[in-house]
Amino acid sequence: MQDKPVALVTGANQGIGLQIAKDLVVHGFTVLVGSRNLACGEGAAKEIGPDARALQLDVTNQASIAAAAERIRKELGRLDVLINNAAISNTSKLPGMSIGEYAKLTRPSNVSLDEVRVVWETNVFGVLAVYQAMLPLLREAPAARIVNVSSGVGSLTMNSDPASPWRSIFGPVYPASKTALNAMTLAMAIELESTGIKVNAVSPGFTKTNLNNYAGTETVEEGAREAVRVALLGPDGPTGTFTHARLGTLPW
Repeated sequence: MQDKPVALVTGANQGIGLQIAKDLVVHGFTVLVGSRNLACGEGAAKEIGPDARALQLDVTNQASIAAAAERIRKELGRLDVLINNAAISNTSKLPGMSIGEYAKLTRPSNVSLDEVRVVWETNVFGVLAVYQAMLPLLREAPAARIVNVSSGVGSLTMNSDPASPWRSIFGPVYPASKTALNAMTLAMAIELESTGIKVNAVSPGFTKTNLNNYAGTETVEEGAREAVRVALLGPDGPTGTFTHARLGTLPW
């Protein structure tokens, strides 16, 4: 087993995930760059440097998840941090559409159930599947951390406020998938609170990435900041929280 701590970042071949991977390497980690497409992951790992390794990982494919967990155990023998970052906002069947236009087509009354299922498969069930596969390794770590990359648009408290600026786009697809992810985060934190493994959700903010057709207003460096901070929490740090780098604690 190697001496350096090991972090796995899902969906790390681009955007916020790639930046999180870069930042964790700076903090002394060997980082596994999770990517559905191995070639894309290898390109990202090369960009990051020698302390990054590409890992083929499709969070919607159980065989891929199991193989990734087995490879980590065989090649590295440890996993200290899991960053569940992989996510999709839609099925990519509506290219070039603005967030507002997409929201109108995905109201509860008219949304395609297939659209909901595909997005939730990655954003909710994929996170749970990876958690289950990696937990045995994380339990063996001296101070494991799990970070689920969520979004403020999933906050039920904020969306129930008529003054909330993002309330008009809350719907069953991406926003509600992040609501469900927050629930998964809390369930995981409750399960593990006696173990010392900390589980927290973070919001990167409205970051300029492929997820929103680069309509975001914050940089990937800003978007990655909170996930990295929470991944590095010490023994006295919190668990079961939902936070943003600039706004602090967010309401569920």
